[in-house]
Amino acid sequence: MSSEGNIELKPAHIYTVSELSRDIKLILESSFPAVWVEGEISNFSAPPSGHLYFTLKDEGALLSAAMFNRVAKELKFKIEDGLKVICFGKISAYGSRGQYQIIVERIEPKGLGALQLALEQLKEKLQKEGLFAEEHKRPLPFLPQRIGIVTSLTGAAIKDILKVLERRFGDVELIIRPTQVEGKAAKEDIAAALEDLNRFNLSLAPNERIEVLIVGRGGGSIEDLWAFNEEIVARAIYHSKIPVISAVGHERDVTIADLVADKRASTPSVAAELVIPKKEELRDRIEMLAQGLDNAFLDIISGLEDKIHNLVAHLKVETEHILELNSSHLSANIKKLLLLNPLTLIKQHKNKIAELSRQLGARVGDFLKLKETEFRITVEKLASLSPLNILSRGYSITFKMPEEALVKDSRTLRIKDIIKTKLYKGSVISEVKELL
Repeated sequence: MSSEGNIELKPAHIYTVSELSRDIKLILESSFPAVWVEGEISNFSAPPSGHLYFTLKDEGALLSAAMFNRVAKELKFKIEDGLKVICFGKISAYGSRGQYQIIVERIEPKGLGALQLALEQLKEKLQKEGLFAEEHKRPLPFLPQRIGIVTSLTGAAIKDILKVLERRFGDVELIIRPTQVEGKAAKEDIAAALEDLNRFNLSLAPNERIEVLIVGRGGGSIEDLWAFNEEIVARAIYHSKIPVISAVGHERDVTIADLVADKRASTPSVAAELVIPKKEELRDRIEMLAQGLDNAFLDIISGLEDKIHNLVAHLKVETEHILELNSSHLSANIKKLLLLNPLTLIKQHKNKIAELSRQLGARVGDFLKLKETEFRITVEKLASLSPLNILSRGYSITFKMPEEALVKDSRTLRIKDIIKTKLYKGSVISEVKELL
């Protein structure tokens, strides 16, 4: 005991800073191997290493946080300052600085699912860039001859599309680029499919090119449809030179692909209906246009007829007026005026047509007579050379049976061969008894 009466404390062990930091680290990591922590993100940083660093804070304290790149690359949403989150991980101490932190293994936005937040963040980003702008959207061709399809060959979507197209317009040409529509590799595959079809289209002649693309799949959960919410797919649709119809999921499911595409269809079947009108509708439209064209022509002809009648009547009045003047020096003008009368011109042309028709008839008649004479002479020549004409003079023709080969030399026959002799009237079947 000291002179002041105080107890003298002798240390059992003196720690180095490193030893103490190490022991604290062991205690923290063993005491908090798995914890959930809620807080607001601040001081967020993302260095080139791919690791993410930020601070979790609330009203009374701060907690450093680190997320390694193997976890960070699986994130669906973007981490940013001010975002309220719930983190799962373990507490660890960074010994060289004497600081403790949480190593985050999982992070979720508070009050909103990770996928939904990622969707909203990407929507906001792409909208600011103008990918959803109406002025970028192109009209669909009215009746395309060639349609490109990007979807899975094993899903219901392709069957629905083919069924509708066959029912509506069976002779349309389809170019299908099979692709994955869900899973980790789906986004790259869909984007590559769009690029492949655009590149292939450039190799075709203008009249053989794909005129519209249908990109889609059947319905599913937000996770199933997620490939169509990926930025790489959105940009591939935006940069496509061919108009794109997005046909993903059901009516309630609106994806990023739907917003970027030139036209959105609630299902693959609806996409097929949008791209090809019904034959009946086309027929009705053609009939309506034809009727409208007929009516327009009738109106034009009726108007011209009225105009001609008015001109003729006016010309008649003017002619009568001039005749009443009975002036000899106007006779030349009167004759000229009469010759300009449409009825006079029509009569002149009718007379000219009649004369040309008469001349044409006469010339055609002379031509036919000439050809008839030439034909008769040719027939007479052919008749004189006809085998039948020769037979009528007592000659005959012999054939070896059964092949009916013409016999020109007796040496081609043998005893007991069957021969057929063609006479002028009828034929004779014989057997060779002797060859001379």
